Amino acid sequence: MSASSHLIVHGGMPLSGRIEPSANKNAVLPILCATLLTRQPVHLRGVPDITDVRKILQFFESIGSEVHADMARGIVGLYHRHSVFDARRHRLPLEMRSSIMLVPPLLARFGEARIEDEVKGCTLGVREIDPHVETLRHFGAHIEPGEDGFAVRCDGPLRATEHWLDYASVTTTENFVLCAALAGGRSVLTNAACEPHVQEFCEFMCRLGAHIEGIGTSRLVIEGVDALGGTEFRFAEDFHEVTTFLALGAITGGEVTVRNSRPEHFPLIDRSLAKFGVHVTHRDGWSHARVQGGLKVAEPFTRNMLQKIEAAPWPYLPVDLLPIFMALGVRAEGSAMFWNKVYDGAMGWTSELSKFGAHVFLSDPHRAISFGGRPLAPAQVDSPYIIRVAIALLMVAASIEGRSVIRHAAPIRRAHPRFVENLCALGARIEWTERP
Repeated sequence: MSASSHLIVHGGMPLSGRIEPSANKNAVLPILCATLLTRQPVHLRGVPDITDVRKILQFFESIGSEVHADMARGIVGLYHRHSVFDARRHRLPLEMRSSIMLVPPLLARFGEARIEDEVKGCTLGVREIDPHVETLRHFGAHIEPGEDGFAVRCDGPLRATEHWLDYASVTTTENFVLCAALAGGRSVLTNAACEPHVQEFCEFMCRLGAHIEGIGTSRLVIEGVDALGGTEFRFAEDFHEVTTFLALGAITGGEVTVRNSRPEHFPLIDRSLAKFGVHVTHRDGWSHARVQGGLKVAEPFTRNMLQKIEAAPWPYLPVDLLPIFMALGVRAEGSAMFWNKVYDGAMGWTSELSKFGAHVFLSDPHRAISFGGRPLAPAQVDSPYIIRVAIALLMVAASIEGRSVIRHAAPIRRAHPRFVENLCALGARIEWTERP
């Protein structure tokens, strides 16, 4: 895997063809963490070869777990029967938010864990750790602040509890399920997150033998069991990646078809794409996008209002997809407002769009307005450490004839294996480089 961090994009080529997307990083990582809860072998298929996956597998090896990985084929076998953890010398993987989901299984297995100060993900604004601390305390854990993080300990088995989240946090919901699976008694979580990747994670937990009711809703009921077993599991396609490839075809004037076994998750995504003139159909396990007459913002029935894309926790439009729609907005004729209802620092990158000649007005930390249909030119832009912002900048560059550079695009590798190779197979001219 190349260490190059910048992308050179020779745009203006319509992207067309068929793509088989990878699994969702946000399903794969919690499921990998969950395997620590069982002493039986687990076999996973469709595992993406991304940096965060490799970091977790390296951590498993460091604590003595048996790891058999064929990343070229997406196959991983895990056996944690002889794992040994010491919080004083074993550090959780750094620079990835999902490391915090290793804490519940470590507590359940070894009675201790650590939360490092350096555990972080994309630069999306303030992402507090308090909900996780509060959840762990509900199950009986003790939190002790230290110089470079928090020590987490439990004097005995985790105990069942009821909890009502302040907001529907994905990772906090998954941490609650991880704690509750082996806690004696009945645990109830209200205001649970219910995104597709949370549903997939819960389905995996049930395959291990966990008892979970309410999957896909905002209320989860978990009956703790004495032990979990092994299983084989194949990951579904990432709905983020499905949407991204469909949008890439549309923004470049091509037509892309993407394998998609879960079209039931797409009605709102499809309707949001249609607001920019992108029409999606689902048939026989594949999704297809087409544009007739060019990208154009649909005029709302209430004509004195802007067309809106509102992103918030599921079942709203997924907030991680908002940059993809903003890329469509700067290319589509007309104006639209984009509203990020989750993160307070995730819209500052819009100034990079102006380097292409795009007109985007940042109304406040949560809202931006695009004035699309303007002539754009190639540019060199800088991506923040946000996966789909790097992709959104790439989308705009791919739609403009000429050479553009997306600097610091390496976050793409955290979620999408072979992303550039897949785009080149569709007709793109894109390459990684160290020197832009």
